[in-house]
Amino acid sequence: MKKTNSCPAKYSGIGGQAVMEGVMMRNGDKYAVAVRKPNKELAVVSDEYKGIAPKAVYKIPFVRGVFSFIDSLVLGMKTLNISTEYFMEDEEGNKAEKTAADSAMGGAVMVISMIFAIGLFMVLPYFASLFFKKYIENPHLLALVEGLIRMAIFVIYILGISMMDDIKRVFMYHGAEHKCINCLETGNPLTVDNVRAASREHRRCGTSFLLYVMVISIIFFAFIQTDSRILKIVMRIVLVPVIAGVSFEFIRLAGKSNNFLVRAFSVPGLLMQRLTTSEPDDEMIKVGIASVEAIFDWKKYLAENFSVKTDENADIDDKTEIEGLRGQT
Repeated sequence: MKKTNSCPAKYSGIGGQAVMEGVMMRNGDKYAVAVRKPNKELAVVSDEYKGIAPKAVYKIPFVRGVFSFIDSLVLGMKTLNISTEYFMEDEEGNKAEKTAADSAMGGAVMVISMIFAIGLFMVLPYFASLFFKKYIENPHLLALVEGLIRMAIFVIYILGISMMDDIKRVFMYHGAEHKCINCLETGNPLTVDNVRAASREHRRCGTSFLLYVMVISIIFFAFIQTDSRILKIVMRIVLVPVIAGVSFEFIRLAGKSNNFLVRAFSVPGLLMQRLTTSEPDDEMIKVGIASVEAIFDWKKYLAENFSVKTDENADIDDKTEIEGLRGQT
C-alpha cells in the first residue's frame, strides 16, 4: 500500500491529542478517550464538551481562536486526568479513589503550568534579548532577536522532554492520533495496516499552532513598541490570547485549504512535528482507532467524500471496556 501524504484531501472535522497511554479524539461536542490499561485491556470513555462560550462566539474570526485555545487547555487537562486514572490502576483493574483534593490539585497544576509556560516562552526571551541591547539599537531588529530566542527555547524544551521515557510514549501515541486522521482524510478505511502507512504529520497539529504563536509574536512585538520595560512585560502576557487567536485562524485555514502558499507556510510546523511525534506500534494504532470510532462514523464519511464503500471493521481484537457517555459537561 502506498504511503499517504500529510496534506488532508478532505477535512473531517476531527482532531485530538495524545494522553497517558492513550489517545483523545474530538468531533464537535463529542470526545472520546481510549487508553491502554496496565493489564493491556483497552478502555474507552466518551463524553460531551460544549465549550466555555456560546456557540455564536465560535463563529467570530480571531475571537473564536481565544476561546478554542482555552477549551483545548480545559479539555486537555480533563482527558489527561481520565487517562491517568486508568494508567494508575492496579493489575486487578481497581482504580484509585479520586478525592476533591485531587481535583483541586489538578486545577492548581494547570494554572501553575500556564504561568510557567508564559514565563518561559514569553517573558524570559524578552529579558534574554536585553543582553543584545548594547549592540542592537533598532527596536524592530531587537524584537526579531527576542523572537529567535523564544523559538530556540521552544525547540530546546521539546528536545529536553523528548528524552523522558514517558514522553517518548506520549509522542508515539501522538503519532497514532495523526496517522488515524490522515488515514481517513486521504480516503482510506480505518484499519491497522492503512493507519500504519499514513503520515504522522498533520497541518492542524497543536505543535504547528505553538510554532506559529512564536512566529506571530515576533510580528506583534516588532510593531507594538513602548519605552516602558514594565509595559513590555505586561504586553507579552496580555497579548497571548490575541496571538493565539491569530494563530488559530491560520491553523484552521491550513486544515481546510490545499492552496500552494498555505502548504508552503505549513512546512515549518510539519518539520517541528518530527520532534513531537514518533512511529506508533500496532497496539497504539488500535487505541487511536478505538478513539475515532467512539465519536465518528468514518464509513459514512468515506462513502460521502471518497465514494468508498466498505463493510470493514477496524481490526481491533482487544477486550474493550466501554464506559460510554459519562454525561454532558
